[in-house]
Amino acid sequence: MAALDLQEQEQLAEFKAWWEKRGNLVLSTLIIVFLAIAAYNGWRYYQRSQSLAAGGVFEQLQAATAAGDKAKTREISGSLLENYPGSSYAPLGALLAAKTLVGAGEAQAAKAQLQWVIDKGRDDELKHVARVRLAGLLLDEKLYDEGLKLLEATRPPHFEALYADRRGDLLLAQGKTPEARTAWQDALGKAEAKTAMRSSLELKLELAGAATPAAAGK
Repeated sequence: MAALDLQEQEQLAEFKAWWEKRGNLVLSTLIIVFLAIAAYNGWRYYQRSQSLAAGGVFEQLQAATAAGDKAKTREISGSLLENYPGSSYAPLGALLAAKTLVGAGEAQAAKAQLQWVIDKGRDDELKHVARVRLAGLLLDEKLYDEGLKLLEATRPPHFEALYADRRGDLLLAQGKTPEARTAWQDALGKAEAKTAMRSSLELKLELAGAATPAAAGK
């Protein structure tokens, strides 16, 4: 029994010596770990709360656009982009606001919304949608070279048809009919079958004097 007590005392002395040497480091490490866990949980809570708040603002924006209220649309969209720029709702809201503002005859305000998506949006897919739509507004303003330059961006294969279609529109407006036909034929070759886009492209090619694959087979 005495031997056991002696052994325990030796172990306790060894532990005390180790703790005196390493204890501060262990405590510091534990504090850092606990703070990191708390910070991570706090960040997740903040992200969830921000997402919920942004979703609420987006719902207000949807209501404003559905009502055709351009003043409210500008106000709510501005709040969404300013206060929740990192949310998934921000680029969606900008695209929605741009569509409404174009319909209200406020092309410049719409362009600003689309440019925000291109410059600050975090969703690459939506950036491409914004580029094609902005190129359409530049077409309306007869800023053809600016629109074509915008369409030079690298894009994934599933956006090739949209880009080529818009490029054809701009080229035709410049009086470059052969180049426009080439762009539309390229778009037609990459567009999905049996879609409204294919029908639109076939009509454009017909009006521009080019035989579409369907017409050529008749």
